[in-house]
Amino acid sequence: MFTGIVETLGVIAEINTVKDNGVFTITSHLAAELQVDQSVSHNGVCLTVSSLVNPDRYQVVAVPETLQRSNLGTLKKGDLVNLERAMVLGGRLDGHLVQGHVDQTAACKSIRELGGSWEFVFELEKEPPHPIVEKGSVCVNGVSLTCYNLTKTTFQVSIIPYTYENTNFKGLKQGQRVNLEFDMIGKYVQALMSSDC
Repeated sequence: MFTGIVETLGVIAEINTVKDNGVFTITSHLAAELQVDQSVSHNGVCLTVSSLVNPDRYQVVAVPETLQRSNLGTLKKGDLVNLERAMVLGGRLDGHLVQGHVDQTAACKSIRELGGSWEFVFELEKEPPHPIVEKGSVCVNGVSLTCYNLTKTTFQVSIIPYTYENTNFKGLKQGQRVNLEFDMIGKYVQALMSSDC
């Protein structure tokens, strides 16, 4: 379980294919504090640390389902990823409850720099209904954000300078895909409303 508050950025040092899986070697100062078997969010995708290469590098493995459902399959050497370690029970919940299970990707439709912030518009990948509400929480590349100006196919978020500088939002370009995880409560409500129970 995560909060959507990015701790730091990691750099993709290497990507290898083992059978159908993607093996990612990540460079980050967090590596020195990690243990094999721990969960770490990578652009909002929960992956298990499979190997500690050295004090600055660790490895994670993404199965085909993860590579297809998220933007991890499009990453390349040198790309930045947003990193967050699993939350500690009893700690502050500064964002919202995030599972690290990507629901879909979205394309960055536009980026607009405002006076002291940035406005991003994202185009949803699938047809409605989406479990997303005006002024509700959404996790974008592992970042807990509030969405607004919601339409059937798009939503907007605003990024403050701290988030812009300390996440991979600063390198995001129009047309690039991001990982989305909708609010957990909204997903359960939608599933209950649409079930035959």
